[in-house]
Amino acid sequence: MTGTTSRSRRIPIHGRIRTRGPPPRPYALATGEAVLLPTLEGSEDWVAHDRHRAGKMATAGVHSVMVVPLRARDVTLGVAHFYRWQRPDPFDADDLTVAGEVVARAAVCVDNARRYTRERDAALTLQRRLLQVTTPQLSAATTAHRYRPSGSRTGVAGDWFDIIPLSGARVGLIVGDVPGRGIHAVAEAGRLRTAVRALAQQDLSPDELLIQLDGIVSQAADAEDTPGSPTAGIGGSCLYAVYDPVSHRCTFACAAHSPPLITEPSGRERLLDLPSGPPLGLGGMPFQTTDVELTEGSILALYTDGLLRGTSGRGDLDAGLDRLRRALARPDSDLSHTCDTVLDTMLPAGGGADDAVLLLARTHALGPDRVATWDLPLDPAIVGQARSLTTGQLTAWELDELAFTAELVVSELVTNAIRYARAPMQLRLIRSTSLICEVSDASSTSPHMRQAADTDENGRGLFMIAQMAERWGTRYTHAGKTIWAECAAL
Repeated sequence: MTGTTSRSRRIPIHGRIRTRGPPPRPYALATGEAVLLPTLEGSEDWVAHDRHRAGKMATAGVHSVMVVPLRARDVTLGVAHFYRWQRPDPFDADDLTVAGEVVARAAVCVDNARRYTRERDAALTLQRRLLQVTTPQLSAATTAHRYRPSGSRTGVAGDWFDIIPLSGARVGLIVGDVPGRGIHAVAEAGRLRTAVRALAQQDLSPDELLIQLDGIVSQAADAEDTPGSPTAGIGGSCLYAVYDPVSHRCTFACAAHSPPLITEPSGRERLLDLPSGPPLGLGGMPFQTTDVELTEGSILALYTDGLLRGTSGRGDLDAGLDRLRRALARPDSDLSHTCDTVLDTMLPAGGGADDAVLLLARTHALGPDRVATWDLPLDPAIVGQARSLTTGQLTAWELDELAFTAELVVSELVTNAIRYARAPMQLRLIRSTSLICEVSDASSTSPHMRQAADTDENGRGLFMIAQMAERWGTRYTHAGKTIWAECAAL
């Protein structure tokens, strides 16, 4: 429309437009209907409502006006003003029809952008909440992590990670990725992270944990009302690692995820060639474990593909790995600073084409001066000797104040093993962030705490351990089981 223009003033989000009282004539924003003023003659009241604008209109020679509301999905988002000042003929009904169609399309675009922004903000808020990791003090490793959302407009992805303290001063590290985008993918990532937390507390080996997680994803997909729903999580990937600071060994299991990168204190780097299992939810295929001995001070890097793909989302993964190797070639003593350096090197400030997670862990070791181990026979007479060994070791560690609690816990654990387990039996004390007492045997039968009756002579041992210890539990090994108890924080 020649001689037609629309002048606008930028209003901040959630800002207010102030007017001087209600307009004297029907107004598009209030009624939701377009207003056509072919001429301003006879519209003095309407023009006088805003003297400032009226003065500008008069100076520009405006003689005809259209006001069209921006409405989308039964919501009025604003109004569009059209002025004519060069052509002498006024706006007519045809002009109003064309303007209405243009404004209607614009209103849908504005509403789509508003809805997308709201959903993205909600997904980011949910993901930040789900990815909050409160890392306790760990003897096994020093950790640092970063999550950077994508800079694209396709929505938030389902990248997730966790750091899980385990029994025996060990630590579990996991990084995963859920297919799809949006709040459904984020919710599915949160569900998997919660499931991993619960499974890890059972001290499952990494391959067993992934088998259980695979079954959870399959069952969730079968329970979905809509086939192929983005909340099903089918096709997700994850990498789970468990590091033991006593043996210096790290056990990995992988479900279609990128392999970890290890940087040794000497600067030597290696990309672990792990057997990659199937994506989560497919079922029917086993997962395999890989044991690797790590030098104390090694940095273990776990990440998602978004860190390697860069800004295009279609970048070569091998090239991305080379960039990651170079970024970790000279790690800073501060892992948090190293995380920032890696992300600044790999991704732009506004984020890449996909969400990215980086989890770094610098391994520590618990030497012989912090671990004491004894092989004991299955003889009731050995209980007293086990208490003496415990007291002597605590004295050497200058932890005499814990002697009473530790003696009681060790006595009950050893007695349980003598009565219900099979040889060989081993007692181990670990001085970590807490005092850990462990008794291992060759039996796979797990004890259960029960409420003993007043007339019962047995059944109070585990109850007493639960009352005296901070935490206790059972973990299974290929040779049997280990019952452990954390007596007190140090």
